[in-house]
Amino acid sequence: MPNVISGFSKLTKSEKIEWLLDSYFTDKETARQLVKQYWNTDEKLQKLHDEFIENTITNYYLPLGVAPNFLINDTLHTIPMAIEESSVVAAASKAAKFWFDRGGFKAKVISTTKIGQVHFTYNGDYEKLYTFFEIVKPKLVSDTSDITRNMKRRGGGILDIELRNKSKDLQNYYQLHATFETLDAMGANFINSCLEQFATTFKTEAEEKLDGDLNIVMSILSNYVPNCLVRAEVSCKVEDLKSKDISNPELFVQKFKQAVNIAEIEPFRAVTHNKGIMNGIDAVVLATGNDFRAVEAGVHAYASRNGKYSSLTHCSIDNNIFKFWIEIPLALGTVGGLTSLHPLVKFSLEMLEKPTAKDLMKIVAVAGLAQNFGALKSLTTTGIQEGHMKMHLMNILNQFEATVEEKDQIVEHFKTNVVTHSAVVEAIENLRN
Repeated sequence: MPNVISGFSKLTKSEKIEWLLDSYFTDKETARQLVKQYWNTDEKLQKLHDEFIENTITNYYLPLGVAPNFLINDTLHTIPMAIEESSVVAAASKAAKFWFDRGGFKAKVISTTKIGQVHFTYNGDYEKLYTFFEIVKPKLVSDTSDITRNMKRRGGGILDIELRNKSKDLQNYYQLHATFETLDAMGANFINSCLEQFATTFKTEAEEKLDGDLNIVMSILSNYVPNCLVRAEVSCKVEDLKSKDISNPELFVQKFKQAVNIAEIEPFRAVTHNKGIMNGIDAVVLATGNDFRAVEAGVHAYASRNGKYSSLTHCSIDNNIFKFWIEIPLALGTVGGLTSLHPLVKFSLEMLEKPTAKDLMKIVAVAGLAQNFGALKSLTTTGIQEGHMKMHLMNILNQFEATVEEKDQIVEHFKTNVVTHSAVVEAIENLRN
């Protein structure tokens, strides 16, 4: 067991690594070489990565793939995806090509409002608090003028501030509930700066003009953004769904719709259903330098907004028209943060032709819808494992350190055989024997 260390953050990167090696590793040289193997040979670029977070020792790589042929609102896109899971990029690409021949994807931004809150307690009379709030509200806004000036010049800023009474849920608890428009920025720093100024002004004014004890608990944006919504959909005549994988379109759409309906009412299925959607969404969010943890939290809260966790996608069959759509909250940015720092983020955004935040919302929503369509299409036709395991084949071969010649022979073998882990192991053993 290692000793507690003080001042770790003040050590150099090399000193941090040596402490880790001394404390946790028996084969120190192998571990040291592994850490250094993932350093970037460009010292300037490595220093940039080192300064993204604290206590860095090396880089942790994820593959960056692309899914071509996405026709979105009649514009063709190749979508960047950063993810480690087999078959995600392949499934997205396959769905993109499938819908390219059927009119592509349609997407629209419904709203872009973001939310922040000042949480506080007050032990006095609510009516007096409300009257005080109405008086001080203009000053809350005016005191942020230095913060909001540039955002307002571009057309964004503070939309509104409300006083919300939450004392029935938690004694003496209230909120300043503020809404914002942050345009092409995700806006976290902008929103939090405004909120902290609200809190300072509110507390100062309360001490002079309000009876009772008012205490600020915290000021922070919310990653639940139910009014920052985007919708993506695909639709076509039922008979137009006929393809190599769909020989009976009428039967396919009935099974497909049942699969969606199950996810709408069964939380155990809905979680896996939505996880598949997030495979597509997170991969694009990460590739474009956005916060996929914030997106995940907000999306899953939205999936529970009606009191039970449910599907994010929906399906209808009316007048022989098949329609499949998603409506989700996405707070994204294309300026600020990593978008101007990480070279591959800049590369990804240029690949997407330098989208606005609204454009990126549409692209990300489409990626999630395509991923879900691909998964449900597999589940209701051939089964999920056939395609997934073929994509996973190379991972299994790499686990067994297969040579190039071995990989070629085994890949050829499984072109006509079902891929399972045990079948691959058996094939490797037979080949080597």
